[in-house]
Amino acid sequence: MGVGKLFHANSKVMTNPGSIEPTLSFYSLKATANNGEEIDFDRFKGKKVLLVNTASDCGYTGQYDDLQKLYSQFKDQLIVIGFPANDFSDQEKGSDQEIAKFCKLNYGVTFPLARKSSVVKGSEQNKVFEWLSHKTENGWNDQEPSWNFSKYLVNEQGVLLNYFDPSISPGSEEFISAVTH
Repeated sequence: MGVGKLFHANSKVMTNPGSIEPTLSFYSLKATANNGEEIDFDRFKGKKVLLVNTASDCGYTGQYDDLQKLYSQFKDQLIVIGFPANDFSDQEKGSDQEIAKFCKLNYGVTFPLARKSSVVKGSEQNKVFEWLSHKTENGWNDQEPSWNFSKYLVNEQGVLLNYFDPSISPGSEEFISAVTH
């Protein structure tokens, strides 16, 4: 991570050019929570939703703290969902139960965590991340996660607004501005 920050790697921000509507409704998506329960995205209508691929052993893992603060501060208008994945340098080796325990113990995470899955393009890609990274579904964005803690922000109407690379902190002014506007 240090080299990435030094050379501004993983610092891309992409914004929906003109609020292009998705071709597949965001609200038709479902995910499985780490406890096995279904997360039906239809229940998020009227709120912004922040979707983040996460890992417990990454240089960006400290962002769990900022994500929890964001979730607590804006809980009436924002849902945060973590998607643990082991796609980048074997940085999420734990089981769903171990990940949940780690997040709660170390960062006080109360926002939903999905079942561990793959977030990068391919036959095993999580369906939510397929929607997020295929413009044929979300309307404009083909950017898959570049590393752990890539962030996607969906607005209150189910339109993908932004993609943020991992080095963009959820506590940064730029990020909070996107969440609050």
